[in-house]
Amino acid sequence: MSLEVPVKIQERIRRARRRAGLSQARLAELVNVRRSAVSNWESTSNEVVPSMQSLLAVAKACGVSLEWLGTGRGPISVDADALEDVPTANAELVDVEEERVLLAGFRNLPRRGQQLMIDMVEVIQSGRRRAGKP
Repeated sequence: MSLEVPVKIQERIRRARRRAGLSQARLAELVNVRRSAVSNWESTSNEVVPSMQSLLAVAKACGVSLEWLGTGRGPISVDADALEDVPTANAELVDVEEERVLLAGFRNLPRRGQQLMIDMVEVIQSGRRRAGKP
């Protein structure tokens, strides 16, 4: 019986980057961080871990599963075509057409635009709360 030694996140990030054929500098560029951040994430001499946003960006840039990258569980890569046959994979849990339009628009925005939309909604909600409206 062989026991599999768990691979630390630092090694999974390195494996994902190398598997994608990316240098640390190129991955940093794709994830919008400094090369030193990628180096720190891959270093086994410290416990620096990327934020969830950066981890997601690394997974996308390297074409690996976020679950595998973050936890070491599951397959290293996700077969996008496999999700096509799953009826709920593309389902929206939205019943109102206006919400669908907003969601589609939000998804098509760059990350900065998405954050701006989130900030605007939070400002509107906080103003409604102060005014005593639901």
